Amino acid sequence: MSRKPGPTSHTDTTSLENFLRPIVEQFGCDLEAADITPAGRRRLLRVLVDRDGGISLDDIAEVTRAISKALDADDIMGEGAYTLEVSSPGVDRPLTLPRHWRRNISRLVAVTLTDDTKLTGRIKSASEEAAELDVDGTRQSVAYADVAKAKIQIEFNRTAGNDETETPADGTVEEN
Repeated sequence: MSRKPGPTSHTDTTSLENFLRPIVEQFGCDLEAADITPAGRRRLLRVLVDRDGGISLDDIAEVTRAISKALDADDIMGEGAYTLEVSSPGVDRPLTLPRHWRRNISRLVAVTLTDDTKLTGRIKSASEEAAELDVDGTRQSVAYADVAKAKIQIEFNRTAGNDETETPADGTVEEN
């Protein structure tokens, strides 16, 4: 006896991402991830969105409303209860796509290459194939195909967007 396929599986993240992507793209955002996890009797649907220039809380609220409305109108989540959580990725997200590198230009990044070489440098530019880093004053091109792992380094003493050398805390200034 053959059974007619039922609604999309509650844990089929590929179908869920395909469903959510056009909704998120309406707002000029990229769908970074969608994940469903059990949370007691409910399920938790976590959706990560981002865009060039960053995403505000108001943007997140708009995307959340649109996703919620679309999920209510469709049976992709099935009959069970779920909680929807929409947010942007944190700074600890690995850089895995060219847009991740582009969105972090001027930030410090720790990179492990596929040959186990480790680099730490500031992202100066990013294309679809590679990023250019300033590693200790030397520009170095890093092809994404050669990257095993890359993560932004958190800098507590650096002013956002400031690429200039900072004055030391003791007030001394180095002259050339």
